[in-house]
Amino acid sequence: MKTIIRITLLLLLVQTTLAQPPKHEVRAVWLTTIGGIDWPHTYDPYQQRQELIGILDQLQRAHINTVLIQTRVRATTIFPSAMEPWDVCVTGRPGTSPGYDPLQFCIDECHKRGMECHAWIVTIPVGKWNTDGCKQLRAKFPRLIRKIGEEGYMNPEMPQTGDYLAQFCREVTRRYDVDGIHLDYIRYPETWKLKVSRQQGRQYITDIVRKISAQVKAEKPWVKVSCSPVGKFDDLSRYQSAGWNAYTTVCQDAQGWLRDGLMDALFPMMYFQGNHFFPFTVDWKEHSYGRIVAPGLAIYMLHPREKDWSLDIVQREMSVLRAQGLGYTFFRSKFFTDNTKGVYSFTRHFNQYPSLIPPMTWARRQAPSPVKVLQVKRGMTTDQLSWYGAKDHSGADYLLYNVYASDTYPVDTREARNLLVTRQRACSLHVPHQGRTLYYAVTAVDRYGNESAPLDHGKDIDKAHKPLDTRQLIVGKSPGMNKYKRK
Repeated sequence: MKTIIRITLLLLLVQTTLAQPPKHEVRAVWLTTIGGIDWPHTYDPYQQRQELIGILDQLQRAHINTVLIQTRVRATTIFPSAMEPWDVCVTGRPGTSPGYDPLQFCIDECHKRGMECHAWIVTIPVGKWNTDGCKQLRAKFPRLIRKIGEEGYMNPEMPQTGDYLAQFCREVTRRYDVDGIHLDYIRYPETWKLKVSRQQGRQYITDIVRKISAQVKAEKPWVKVSCSPVGKFDDLSRYQSAGWNAYTTVCQDAQGWLRDGLMDALFPMMYFQGNHFFPFTVDWKEHSYGRIVAPGLAIYMLHPREKDWSLDIVQREMSVLRAQGLGYTFFRSKFFTDNTKGVYSFTRHFNQYPSLIPPMTWARRQAPSPVKVLQVKRGMTTDQLSWYGAKDHSGADYLLYNVYASDTYPVDTREARNLLVTRQRACSLHVPHQGRTLYYAVTAVDRYGNESAPLDHGKDIDKAHKPLDTRQLIVGKSPGMNKYKRK
């Protein structure tokens, strides 16, 4: 009954008001590379990079802050791996390098835009039986891969599966400055004929997760470990999962992984609507254990060739998630950037301001020491900011910085509307001031997302000072210019 009341109140809330964009909120997209369905749409390396830049620019304009890029496709990769061959999507020829590193390029471009980049790892499925990735794994581990129909799957009941996937994820974490390792299909295939108890099956999958988490955290404890579980965790007391859920159907104890510290975030695939959506979001929220939950939304269902949903279905779901303090994740990127049914336009309005990703306080709470010095030099068209002196206490490799700006002093760094730049690594910034007198504040952020106290600049600025009149800079103080002076 409490769940029903809560859902009703949430729906009434979103019908009467549009919740203000919060300062902390995960706004993510899945960027799918299999078959190039989201990216890339060309085999030319230069055009691939330009296309990805265009996609990330669009995401940035909509204030998306997390990109989950499909990195291990089907026992194949989009980076030069010592363990598995190149995927066909990058060159059209299996096992062939495109001449650059797409994963590294995506990480660099995401970080330039203040976005997190997570390596999306497809775990158990390894592709068609006679494709390169599957064949190579079968050659290395003859008894590890099981054939179901035309597809190959790693056997979750064999210890070698967890060992191998953990080694693979550690390789990615060690070599790349990823912000997360995102596990997909970390479960039994729905076509698998389970011969053990459900409890034992959950233990097998959890053992794989435990091995991966341990290896990732041993390399870089600030890297988020996450997965995309089936969208309904289990049957609820008043709402059934229609036979398709994470916990019972495919032995995926995702809420337990949060509780036990094996994962930092979940991106449940909630590709439903109505009573198949709202009660189950409450369940995810109530069992989040202070970690990140950003449900996946089926924006592909908006397409006329899919279910032809109306946009208001997704709008309501986004509003309810925000009201509950949850994030959201779009499946897939191309439906979003194509503005299917206007979802991109709506999201730009919905996300009026940037947002920060919630800090991993369950892993580390101590914030960096604040910036000691913030200097602002005013130019004709831009303010030139520079700062230094912040100190990291996390043991990570570098600090990031958030910059805030406001027309009033002191700058309120609690408000998302004052966020100017997020997760910037450089210690300087040029800000076009458009003739206004702006006040600034800078905070340091460690790799866990913990934010320092702000250092403000502008206390000594004369608040009666008027913006520069560039006309006087050009023609001087001629009496003939009096008619142009401010009244």
